[in-house]
Amino acid sequence: MKLAPHLHRIGNDIVAAYLIDTDDGVTVVDAGLPGHWPELLDELKAMGRTPGYIHGLVLTHGDSDHIGFAEKLRREYGVPVFVHAADAERARGGDKPKPAMGPRKLGPMLSFLAYGLRKKGWRTAYLTEVTEVADGEVLPLPGSPRIIAMPGHSPGSVAVHVPAADAVFVGDALTTRHVLTGRTGLQPAPFTDDPDQALESLGRLADVDAVWVLPGHGPPWRGNPATVQEQVRQGRGSGS
Repeated sequence: MKLAPHLHRIGNDIVAAYLIDTDDGVTVVDAGLPGHWPELLDELKAMGRTPGYIHGLVLTHGDSDHIGFAEKLRREYGVPVFVHAADAERARGGDKPKPAMGPRKLGPMLSFLAYGLRKKGWRTAYLTEVTEVADGEVLPLPGSPRIIAMPGHSPGSVAVHVPAADAVFVGDALTTRHVLTGRTGLQPAPFTDDPDQALESLGRLADVDAVWVLPGHGPPWRGNPATVQEQVRQGRGSGS
């Protein structure tokens, strides 16, 4: 799905990943679930591209619903996968905390689980090789994505700012549709290691010049990133 010039999305409001299309090639942000692979190929075809045009895949963090086809893309096409150093072991399948689920409703929770099954979420292929990145680094990839450390959801959670797409990709630093309650709007994401730290990290978006704020779960949001932290704080207080 084309959102804007240079900007495409695959998946849906339950789980999403993104493509940045430039004259220099394609950068992918997050890799959804394993079953999103056909959608990636279809979207590339619609763009007049093939996987050979992908120069790199940037992960916002190392959770299984963000690394879905990453190892396949790396192994079969030699595409490097970039992840913050603090989440590198997580992306390789290492141990991670099991945070409380928090509020949930049966219908949305079952929809999330069913979608995960349809998209082969039970067949996670963890990364065997990653390229570690750090806060402030500008990657040598199409769109010149800049890494913004956003610890909280996980230690190595990042936002990815791509000026060419007028977008900042925030992974699970926030959500615009809670997968366990169905509630929409800017709010904290579930399964967050340190919710207080995650909320504090959102202040790092205040100086980002973009109109698209793109989460891993929920519809795209258009607005001023400087207002995001306060809106999520309000969303946090309003419960389920």
